[in-house]
Formats: sequence, structure tokens, C-alpha cells
Amino acid sequence: MLKTSKTAGWGSAPAATRSVSSRLRSFNWRPVGAQLFTVAVTLFGLLVLTFVIGRMMPADPVRAIVGEDATRETYEMVYEQLGLGRPLWEQFFLYLGDVLTGNFGMSIRTGQPVIKDILHVLPATIELATFAIIIGATLGVTLGVLAAVNKDRWPDHVIRVFSLMGHSMPIFWTGMIGLLLFYAALGWVGGSGRMADFYIGLVEERTGFLLIDSALARDWEVFRSALNHLILPASILGYSSSAYITRMTRSFMLDQINQEYITTARVKGLSARRTIWRHAFLNIRVQLVTIVALAYGSLLEGAVLIETVFAWPGFGQYLTNNLLIGDMNAVMTCVLIVGVIFIALNLISDMLYRIFDPRTR
Repeated sequence: MLKTSKTAGWGSAPAATRSVSSRLRSFNWRPVGAQLFTVAVTLFGLLVLTFVIGRMMPADPVRAIVGEDATRETYEMVYEQLGLGRPLWEQFFLYLGDVLTGNFGMSIRTGQPVIKDILHVLPATIELATFAIIIGATLGVTLGVLAAVNKDRWPDHVIRVFSLMGHSMPIFWTGMIGLLLFYAALGWVGGSGRMADFYIGLVEERTGFLLIDSALARDWEVFRSALNHLILPASILGYSSSAYITRMTRSFMLDQINQEYITTARVKGLSARRTIWRHAFLNIRVQLVTIVALAYGSLLEGAVLIETVFAWPGFGQYLTNNLLIGDMNAVMTCVLIVGVIFIALNLISDMLYRIFDPRTR
């Protein structure tokens, strides 16, 4: 018995190793390699596009640095320091090398590294966009399913008008009306900014996400103030994105409801609720992943107007302020980050496809 167990014990490890190695060899790596190649090509194209945008902008980066009253000698010295006198292909490879090493240049407006500025303002926009997409996706998917189930009846008409209003109304106008009604008149929510002025600087900035930082510090007054100021802009952004999600969800659900398997399920006696949510809705999850991911990316890059109305110190406001003064290092880096965000969201969508739909594995 001892000899048998010893043989089995020594033989189990190589068997397991062989099993893992055989699985790795049998795994189809071609789709993974193709996807990585596609991502690399897309990133390279994004870098080229960002560089071209930076060179085609009418703003003069040298004049933005030296000012309008600088002498000709000072202008030419800064012009050469920036490498603008070199051939375009050489400038591009210098730019590529800087990006790969994490050097995005200095901001003219703040005098700090651009990446440091962006890492400071990006959490505010992520916090706002995340709450907005939670509201928008929950509202949009629920209303879209409800509209599809009640096609051409009064709930469908009401929901379609509701989503049409959210899609048509300018978001800056909705933001100002929301501030006048819910903040100035009713006092239900906080006003502009991320929190009340009294609480600024009371909580140590660890993550940049104000709700998380205040919760870690157990300062619940700051947490309530931050949440109170977040509710209104996030709800307005969420309502705007829910309009698009509602229309797409309704379209997807109508396509599934008209399929034969739904008719078969109803004939078999399945309840309407089970037929809709356990059968039809499960088959549109993959499509909804793409819609929600794209909506979230749009919120991250398109929150400029709502950040301006609510004086929200986020990524969109940072991009706008630097674009107005011609700070090309900041503008090019912001454009690059927006592109990287969309690429990352597409990769996450592909991963979720494989989870929700086994046929794509």
C-alpha cells in the first residue's frame, strides 16, 4: 500500500502538469493574437491621429508659452526647443517616444506635468459618469422592456415621448432648469461644485473619488455633501443617456418578442414575466453590453457642458479650458486618453460577450 500510494503521489504532479500544458497547447491562441494585433494597430493609428490634430490646430504653442510681447529671439529659441523646426516624421517619432515613456509634457496653464493634472481631474468625471450610467442603464433598460411589451399602447407612447424629450433637450438647458428648480427653489439637492465650500480640504485625497475618500475618512458629513452635489448632475446625464438606451432596448426586445421561440414558450404556458425576462431579455444582453459601454464612454468624454453648468472640476472642463488657451500638450493628451478609454471599453465588451454568449468563445 505504501508503495502504491508513493507511486500515485509522485505521478500525480507530472500528470497535472501534462494536463495544464496540453490545455495550453490545444487552446486556440489565434483569436487572442488577432485581437492584440488589432489593439496595437488601433493605438498606433490613434497616436498618428493625435499628432496630426496637434499639428493642424490653428493655435500657436510657442506663442502660448512665451506670450504676445516676447522678442523674436525668444520665440525662435522656444520654437527650436519644442522641436517644431524638425521634419514631421522626426517630430512624430519623438512624440511617440515621449508617450511610450509616459512623458506628455508640461501644461502651460498650470505649469505641472499634464499627466499629473489629468490624474487629478479624471476621478471627478469618472465618479459623475459612473453614477450617471447606473441611473441611465437602469432606467433605460427597464423602460425599454416595458415599452416593447406594451407596444402601441399608452405605456409605449408615454415612454417614447419621455425618451424623445431626453434625447432632444440640450443638456446645458436641462442642467440650468434643474439647478433653478431643485436647488434654488426647492433646496432638495446641492448646487455647483463637488461639495459645499465649507468642507473643501477637510478630507485627505487618497483616490480622487470624493465619496470613497470621505467614506475612508469616516467623515459622513462630507460624504453626504458630496452625494448631495452629485445627485442632480448625475441624474441629468443619466436621463440623457437613458433616452438612447431606452430606444435601443425597445428595438432589441421587439425583435426577440416576434421570434418563434417566444411564441412556443407562450403556447407551453409560461408566464409573460418569465417569457420576457428569462428568455427574450437574456438574448439581448450581448447587444446591451455594447450600447451601455458606448454610452459610458460618451459620458466620460461628453460631460463638458454639464461640468461647465455645475462648475464640476472634471476632465471635460480641464480639456475645454486648455483648448481655449491653446495648451496643445494638454489637448493632445486628453484626446489620446479619450481614445484609449473607448478601446478599453471595447475590449471589456468583447470579454463580456464571451461570458454572456458561449457561442462567441
